[in-house]
Amino acid sequence: MILAIDIGNTNIVLGCMEHDRILVEARMATDLLKTSDQYCVELKNLLNLYEIDPKSVEGVIISSVVPPVLNSCKTAVRKLTGKTPMIVGPGIKTGLNIQMENPAQIGSDLIVAAVAALSRFKPPLIIVDMGTATTMTAIDKNGTYVGGCISPGPKLSAESLSTRTAQLPAISLESPKKAIGKNTVDAMRSGVMLGSACMVDGMIDGGRTRRRRDCRCNRRHCALCPSNVPPQNRIRPRPSSEGAFDPL
Repeated sequence: MILAIDIGNTNIVLGCMEHDRILVEARMATDLLKTSDQYCVELKNLLNLYEIDPKSVEGVIISSVVPPVLNSCKTAVRKLTGKTPMIVGPGIKTGLNIQMENPAQIGSDLIVAAVAALSRFKPPLIIVDMGTATTMTAIDKNGTYVGGCISPGPKLSAESLSTRTAQLPAISLESPKKAIGKNTVDAMRSGVMLGSACMVDGMIDGGRTRRRRDCRCNRRHCALCPSNVPPQNRIRPRPSSEGAFDPL
């Protein structure tokens, strides 16, 4: 069994994989202050919850966009499983051709998502990941990573409104019932969720004027944003875990 770990700014996603199939997926909160021992306890509890013996883990691979947490998780994994994890980063062979000014700056989450998408779909592709940040990755017809864009994610946008203004409240992220809200909360939901969807649609349309691409979306926020992306292409909930598995 392979344990794939995706360390994001908000959540750490665990995927237990066997024969290219995800058996278990779990989440825990990303916390810069936690020690390796605390992460070890959380990992052990999550594996126990799904009745997975840490000794059954044959290998571990980690993708991280939070450097301070990476070392704690690496140590926690070694303590729990006895395995030294493979880290997605410069030098790892993924088979992905990258045409960027500085490939080393590309987030490992974008790399594993691109690898997973290419293993399952025919390029050209646009990969949308709506997490803390909304990222869009462009893959050309030859399967080459040619660029992308990064913007604030829906949750980050909502938090900015509530923390940087005097009277706007914190809101939960839910799909708005209509574009024009009749109260402050509904108006904020409409602006954040529909605004995010329109941004994604606009960027995809802009890309398609240059070259035709299919679109694949990731993360739970995609399900809440009523985008014009075709429904059959809209949700692939586990590309990061799947992509982390592919280099192995």
